Amino acid sequence: MMSRTRVVVTGIGATTPLGGDAPTTWAAMLEGRSGVRHLAADFPEDIPTKIAAPVAVDPAAVLERVEARRLDRSAQLGVVAAMEAWADAGYGLRDDNPVDRDRLAVAIGTGIGGLHTLLGQWDIQKEKGARRVSPLAIPMLMANATAANISLRIGAQAPVSTSVSACASSNDAIAHGLDLIRLGRADVVLVGGTEACIHPMPMASFSQMQAMSRRNDEPARASRPWDVDRDGFVLGEGAAMLVIETLEHAQARGARIYGELAGAGITADSHDLVQPNPAGDTQARAITYGLREAELSPSDVVHVNAHATSTPAGDMTEVSSLHQALGAHTEAIVTGTKSMTGHLLGGAGALETMATLLALYHRQVPPTINLDNPEPDLDVDVATKVRDLPSGDLAAINNSFGFGGHNVAVVLTNAFATHAAS
Repeated sequence: MMSRTRVVVTGIGATTPLGGDAPTTWAAMLEGRSGVRHLAADFPEDIPTKIAAPVAVDPAAVLERVEARRLDRSAQLGVVAAMEAWADAGYGLRDDNPVDRDRLAVAIGTGIGGLHTLLGQWDIQKEKGARRVSPLAIPMLMANATAANISLRIGAQAPVSTSVSACASSNDAIAHGLDLIRLGRADVVLVGGTEACIHPMPMASFSQMQAMSRRNDEPARASRPWDVDRDGFVLGEGAAMLVIETLEHAQARGARIYGELAGAGITADSHDLVQPNPAGDTQARAITYGLREAELSPSDVVHVNAHATSTPAGDMTEVSSLHQALGAHTEAIVTGTKSMTGHLLGGAGALETMATLLALYHRQVPPTINLDNPEPDLDVDVATKVRDLPSGDLAAINNSFGFGGHNVAVVLTNAFATHAAS
């Protein structure tokens, strides 16, 4: 049986539609600010959705020029967020890193990987011939490029892996990192996710699926989880990363602790490739399994950062799953931060797990914006303004559900949290 080793979060990093780092992103969430905006004027006319949520700070402007040119945009975002999280945890880079490399791992999620490189290099081959294709194309476009590049920077020599499970990818990676520690394969793991898919081709496909909002005249109001007038998700991009380690390891070095990564539950719908199981029972079991692993009960949960993509079917299926897992009269405060960030696909879970962690740490739940006309059967307490959490020991959940029927629920607590500088 896997050990019940206590695992804590000691570093966070992000680059998102709301800000170029984690503190800026969190502050914007509390303000209820939207990162959704119109796309460039030359965006293809035949794609009906003209809005998205690009990152607030171009990663190529943060990285050194040569470094940026060797990374796909998804890896650029991931490296920027990872280096922030690593520094926030109080660690140095490869040659100034006190962690035993054999005990240092990396687990990153992405839904698609190096899309911009793949499509860009294909365009070059079609227009200019095979001899003009970059020899770096494969190392740039491979899905594991972000994890590999992060491992090179911090010198990780324990498992370095990539989870690819659509919109559940980064929470899958976080769960894997937790398992690596509890199985005794690592003491410290850099976990998270990244995605950069704001490109005409995937947007055309999502449009053909009628999955994206077409509220082009009001971009900031387009992502509206649980609202009767929602018409689909808004595509976003970005990355979020966490440094997790054993409680013993963190306390021995006097690290600041944001909270505990207490458990994770993972299930599959086996229902449909893109639609969730409307019964919601497999999503509910992911929550139940996560709480069981964390040795918590449904009544311990005070907050849920929901998957809440703003799609007609998905939002209310999740409400059903929450009722099944937590009880029909749960008092947990629920929020949907995709209303502000858009949907980061494979990067979404990590960003929302970070937001859940910070909600416990600061005892404040960020709002769901644009919820003007709630579904009549919305029988959960959705925060539409900043809500305070009570004092004491608290637990919260972040849900991620992905195409293919992938369900991951990450359970966090504020146990061991310290507000002293590391």
